[in-house]
Amino acid sequence: MRRREFLAAPAALAAAPAVKALTFDVFGTVVDWRGSIIREGASFNKSRGLEVDWARLADRWRAGYGPAMNRVRTGELGWKKIDELHRMILDSLLDEFGLGKLDEAARRHLNFVWHRLDPWPDAVAGLARLKTKYTIAPLSNGNLSLLTNMAKRAGLPWDCILSAELARHYKPDPEAYLTACQLLDLPPGEVMMVAAHPNDLHAARRVGMRTGYVPRPLEFGPGVKRDAAPAGEFDVTARDFPALATALGC
Repeated sequence: MRRREFLAAPAALAAAPAVKALTFDVFGTVVDWRGSIIREGASFNKSRGLEVDWARLADRWRAGYGPAMNRVRTGELGWKKIDELHRMILDSLLDEFGLGKLDEAARRHLNFVWHRLDPWPDAVAGLARLKTKYTIAPLSNGNLSLLTNMAKRAGLPWDCILSAELARHYKPDPEAYLTACQLLDLPPGEVMMVAAHPNDLHAARRVGMRTGYVPRPLEFGPGVKRDAAPAGEFDVTARDFPALATALGC
């Protein structure tokens, strides 16, 4: 039997206000952060004669992301954009990975790898289709400059850039989602949050947004199992962005 490309809850969608805009999680949903860091790290190793395990460094770097945001959320740290949090985490890892002697220029270049992440193979074409019917924008914890640089390099066809930086609240704080809806001048029920992470979608749903789930089973590398959302939990579940476009009539 041919694998289904998408599962939708058409009755629920038909009963709801028409969706007019889609907002997207970015790290892991639109772009392959882990694979991108590993690829760039391999080039860095070659250029400097190093043998850094970039897969392990990428995993450790990402593992520091949540705790760093929580330090802001609890008031331990004042507001810091993601570039600053990424740099804090990176600096804490350099000695462990034999990179403690890197100069400031090299550290800054490495930290900005998050501006240079590659999209998943289906992302750009799928977004282009979705853009024909909906306003599309990132809704990421990444800061505005990061998301802008990433989009320009990767050809992501956003209509505008939305970021948690605008709300000064990181997802999954409700303020991040509500600020995005307010800036789009739409009620939450007319905006669909698209993400590969159920917790992101749960938080969006709590403020009244619609939800689109696009799992990315390779986000954390091959063989790493992630908990999948139960069938029918979200308004639409699609295997990739073109399938999402089909499910949403594009």
